[in-house]
Amino acid sequence: MLIPFKDDNPIRITPYVTYGIFFLNILVFLFESLVSLFGGSSGFTRMIYQYGLIPADVFHGGSLVGSIYPFFTSIFLHGGILHIAGNMLYFWIFADNIESELGHTKFLIFYLVCGVAASLTQMLMDWNSVVPIIGASGAISGVLGAYYLRFPHARVKVLLFLFIIIQFIWIPANFVLGFWFLLQVISGLGTSGGGGGGVAFFAHIGGFVAGIVFFNLFYGSRLKVFNR
Repeated sequence: MLIPFKDDNPIRITPYVTYGIFFLNILVFLFESLVSLFGGSSGFTRMIYQYGLIPADVFHGGSLVGSIYPFFTSIFLHGGILHIAGNMLYFWIFADNIESELGHTKFLIFYLVCGVAASLTQMLMDWNSVVPIIGASGAISGVLGAYYLRFPHARVKVLLFLFIIIQFIWIPANFVLGFWFLLQVISGLGTSGGGGGGVAFFAHIGGFVAGIVFFNLFYGSRLKVFNR
């Protein structure tokens, strides 16, 4: 197991959008916690079903607006502390460099587009599902795909768990992110509908691929891989 902690990749601008998205996710999670605390599990459930993305509602619902807004609200909802902690760890490490490359406005659009693409990928696995899709992991997977493409040789400090070996090591980003993507593919293919244990693996896969595709489109002909 590899748990990333930081990279050695400098940024050229202050990543205001990265900070904003990060803290918005934290604030929404705190609000979810308050809803759960004072409204109980039923209050939390109503919130998830109202603002989460439900495939059956999108494909079979009658309201166009009601089908569109969950694509965006759902990527700011999380199901628990481990869910948001894992997502925000990856986002904090890798997003600032992609914002630095794209600029604030393009990065925000890129992030949301990757989130929508990730959700659509997961939905296509079972468009009759009534289980809400929530979480920022699909959009963040897009960031990881862009980082894999743009900074393959940047070094990432990870905590390595290998049997009795537990230590911090620096390894190339393409290995860290390539290994992560491979795990998503293996896990997705091994589960029915791409979701195992509540994890939308095909959203991760779709988001990662979308990140590579859309980063190329957003970044344009300036794309050059750094050989570090």
